[in-house]
Amino acid sequence: MFVAKTHTGCAALLFVSTALLPAQDNNPLAGDPQAIEAGKYHFRINCAVCHGLNARGGGRGPDLTRARKKHGSSDAELFRTIHDGVAGTDMPAAIGSVGVEMKDVEIWQVIAYLRSMEVKTAPPTGNREHGKELFYGSAACSKCHMVDGKGGRLGPDLTGIGNSRSVESIVESIRDPDKQIASGYQTVSVTTADGKRARGILMNEDRFSLQMMDTNEKILLLERDKLRSVEKSTSSLMPRYAADALSDKDLDDVLAYLLIVEGK
Repeated sequence: MFVAKTHTGCAALLFVSTALLPAQDNNPLAGDPQAIEAGKYHFRINCAVCHGLNARGGGRGPDLTRARKKHGSSDAELFRTIHDGVAGTDMPAAIGSVGVEMKDVEIWQVIAYLRSMEVKTAPPTGNREHGKELFYGSAACSKCHMVDGKGGRLGPDLTGIGNSRSVESIVESIRDPDKQIASGYQTVSVTTADGKRARGILMNEDRFSLQMMDTNEKILLLERDKLRSVEKSTSSLMPRYAADALSDKDLDDVLAYLLIVEGK
């Protein structure tokens, strides 16, 4: 018998044999209402800072409400991803990482919670080829965004975005890019002591210097004592694509293109 605290602070008794706790093909707690509630608690404590409070994605972590996960969608693959982390990414291991500490049973509870949050995304209905033409042409998406190594660097790489974000969140980013700016893409404007101005994305900063990429994708390393002003903005560099700039049909076509680009 395992005793887990729920988000209400009350103890919930989960009758789970310890033999069921290690990784296996299927979640032993699948569909268990108490496990789902406990998983919600553990998710919000350990995972929400990157993946969002309701698992719909954040600045650093992908949307986990999608049935298809980038690093594997089966119960066993999800367990491995959470338990071991993903090398070369921000995803830490569940054991021994700073700020994260989950037992095997708690990982299974989190997986049960994620399954309860999954939504089925309808396949894109737009014209993929036209969407690609728009992306690299009149919509000018590729000026700032890269797909499969082709395009700009001022915005996030969109290769495989269909594996990490829901269609709804992608549409929101296109129609209202200021609502949630991806981590690492904050807009900054600077004026040097001699009056020169630059605008772009903030890459790094400390007490003495600031590193940014300007709108021409030039990397600037600036000394703070030689700057007249530094202004950080909550507005995205990305323009707002309202319906008069990108029709619903054209948006569907762009989505159809983006959702088939798998990435490596």
